[in-house]
Amino acid sequence: MPFLSEPLDPLELNDRLHDAHAITAELFSVVISAACRRFPSAGQAEKTAKIERLVASQAWTDAVLALIDLELPQWQVRRIVYDEGEWHCALSRERELPEWLDQAIESHHTDLALAILSAFVDVQRISAPSTRPSVPIVQRETSALYQHQPLCCDNFA
Repeated sequence: MPFLSEPLDPLELNDRLHDAHAITAELFSVVISAACRRFPSAGQAEKTAKIERLVASQAWTDAVLALIDLELPQWQVRRIVYDEGEWHCALSRERELPEWLDQAIESHHTDLALAILSAFVDVQRISAPSTRPSVPIVQRETSALYQHQPLCCDNFA
């Protein structure tokens, strides 16, 4: 499976998925290179090989579900619904909770695999590690008054 090395903004990737009519191997590899942190997984080689076999056989829905299993082990498909010509997919961490208590990530598309893949990309985007430090950095700027003044350090006590 060829992987593209171009960095892609998560929102741009989501727009690209919504504009697509069907999944292709190229689009799938773009999603993997832009949104996946564990693929290919050395520790879970059989899951990686399964995804590659599914992509090679163009079993897109199964490939996306296997990718969710590898990349987001705590997330599960909560709901898949076909309504008025579109597939609606919701991914959730707490599938057993009532819907009104759950914070599911939802997406929709006319193609089932793209609806699930769009939800996957949204989850990856919101769960991406923050690049900000946990403690804010304060710039230490001294005023001009203290930059060149001598300081007396003698102890007169």
